Amino acid sequence: MANKSSPRIRLVHFADAHIDLARQGRRDAETGLPLRVVDFMKSLDVIVDAALKEEADLVIFSGDAYRDRSPAPTYQREWGERMMRLSTAGIETILVLGNHDVTPAAGRAHTMQEFETLQVPHIHVASRPELLGPDNLNGLQVQIITVPWVNRSGLAAALDDGQDISEELGEQLTGVVDNLMDDLDPSLPAILAGHLSVQGAVYGNERSVMLGRDVVLPASLVKDERLDYVALGHIHKAQNLNEGGHHPVIYPGSIERVDFGEVRDRKTFVLAEVGRNSTNFEQRDLPGRKFIDVDVELEDPGDAQEKILQSLPEPDELKDAIVRMVVMYPRDLEALIDEPRIRSAAEAAFEFHFIRRPKIRPRLRLPGGKSAVNMPPLEVLDLYWKAVTPDFADTDMLNDLAGQIIRSVESVELPENSGEDIEA
Repeated sequence: MANKSSPRIRLVHFADAHIDLARQGRRDAETGLPLRVVDFMKSLDVIVDAALKEEADLVIFSGDAYRDRSPAPTYQREWGERMMRLSTAGIETILVLGNHDVTPAAGRAHTMQEFETLQVPHIHVASRPELLGPDNLNGLQVQIITVPWVNRSGLAAALDDGQDISEELGEQLTGVVDNLMDDLDPSLPAILAGHLSVQGAVYGNERSVMLGRDVVLPASLVKDERLDYVALGHIHKAQNLNEGGHHPVIYPGSIERVDFGEVRDRKTFVLAEVGRNSTNFEQRDLPGRKFIDVDVELEDPGDAQEKILQSLPEPDELKDAIVRMVVMYPRDLEALIDEPRIRSAAEAAFEFHFIRRPKIRPRLRLPGGKSAVNMPPLEVLDLYWKAVTPDFADTDMLNDLAGQIIRSVESVELPENSGEDIEA
């Protein structure tokens, strides 16, 4: 039963911003930023605006603000401006470090270092596993276990001197989190905020932007009933790992589509009301630029080009979308594909990726282990026709023509060598 007298916290949760992931292409005339970066910033603005409008008590960002560990100052400025809006509004904000935010090199700064160094009000950088309570959060009646992406040196800092860190990193981290949960106050809402993988989570196709070895926690740990909400990051596919369970275990997903592996994925953030033993939440959609994936397979040379053009979405649907068209075809149809005309038909798209995939015919295998060197030319030719043009009806005619050519060559008498070399 929920304790009616226990506090309830309004929470905004998001993760995997990667705001500078798409740094190439056309630029916005007003900001000078690449237009794809502007897409990521628009989603980030939606999240910050929602936190202010909904009068959130707490914002949790579960890691990976940037593409890599050395972001350009321009992108740090853009991120910092949004975080300062939260700070100015007095919203307690937890920034959990992800694998793209830290470097394994000892003594190197992480991407959120300025907030930690300058001690920005209401901004808390989670750079190690620890338990934060009201004393750390300006009196906010909640407790948060933070689990940033940690390497061995980071984990060693969180362990007692006498503990052995030679075992598997995931097992050691599980022990650390379990010990922190033992210190939870049962009268206050409890949240776990981490950047990691959990057993049973479904990956999208974003592994190309994921660096390093995954740290995996058991599902039983994040479903522990001492918790009231689990705010995860690292996996770009939005999902609740505890459907119908005691509390939500949420990956909100990345804030913008990273590649075509996410073409059908929802892009979301979470608005939740967290109380002890009682949590309500909703996943809110983010705008996101539309991705369209089109596959075309060609067989008939008579309508190859028209089939490609007819497979393109209507101009209104193409407008401002990122489109990938993959065309598969027998190699002998290559000359029938008019790529400039296709690109012209798709000019309404924001980006158009045209990918040719000619089919490679299987290598011809000779019957009975024969060698082509020892076979009559017409027999080899007949096998070739059957392999590459099995439906062509006039192979007999082609063989007759080939036979005439071969016989005419064989009937030519070469001149005797008069002592001078004959050029080949």
